[in-house]
Amino acid sequence: MKCRNFLMVIAFAAGTLSAAAQSNLLNAKTPDEIGKKTAAQLISDNDKPLPYGYVHDRDVLMGKTTWEIIDLDERINFPMYYPIDSANIGTDRRSLYDVLTKAMKQGKITEVYTDSYFNTKKTLKDIESSLTRIDTTDPGREQFNAGITIDPQYIVRTDLGAIDVSDYKIKGYWYFDKRQSELKYRLLGLCPVTPDVFTVGKEEQDYIELFWIYFPAARDVLHEAKAFNDRNSAMPITFDHLLNSRRFNAVIYKEENVYGDREIAEYLKDNSQMQLLESERVKSKIRDFEQDMWNY
Repeated sequence: MKCRNFLMVIAFAAGTLSAAAQSNLLNAKTPDEIGKKTAAQLISDNDKPLPYGYVHDRDVLMGKTTWEIIDLDERINFPMYYPIDSANIGTDRRSLYDVLTKAMKQGKITEVYTDSYFNTKKTLKDIESSLTRIDTTDPGREQFNAGITIDPQYIVRTDLGAIDVSDYKIKGYWYFDKRQSELKYRLLGLCPVTPDVFTVGKEEQDYIELFWIYFPAARDVLHEAKAFNDRNSAMPITFDHLLNSRRFNAVIYKEENVYGDREIAEYLKDNSQMQLLESERVKSKIRDFEQDMWNY
């Protein structure tokens, strides 16, 4: 009996925490008020992303730019991937991909580029063309060749969405701040990786970098969006906090180097194990710099 009561208490507490993930849940008088805050509540929250401190160039004793890939198949990275269908969960949570694309459509994120060097801007029209493929089946082609209007049932439309994002690539800068005697990290760029829509359904799919976002310019949007906090669903974590605090697992696939920033896979081909070891070597080289500063 005691064991059953104990389990009931745990189940009730878990359900309470799950429900509390929606803002204003405990203050709402009607179901319509759940998730909505009054102007006074918003002012009292005063919720803004933590501003970066100013860092002078002469205070950077060591700096290294790295590129990493975040595999969304790893459990620790699930908060970036789920929910893939946010319409059916009853909360305002979104996947990271939906947050980025929605903000781009609303004009809140404008610093979007084709590569990680942020040289050429990419428009929303260019991105949407990479997400949709319209094709016809064989009967539809026969109708087209015969000069007949193609029946809509023979027109196949393929759209990529949040469920198709396989990885995220990030670009960041590791530096040693000599004023604070501390190794720090500053995230610079973020890129979703999706299959090439024209290779979907084929035996071998090609994966492309959909777009690169300059991260500091998107912090306000990412701070407003919430990711699931597995330890306490009553306090969801923002995507800005999740990324800045590096609450994910990533593998370095490139570092800036004299060879034109070549990737690890370019000089260690067809050997995944050696590529992982090389990634760890690059990571250790950066981390050891801070450790060596404290050796006398």
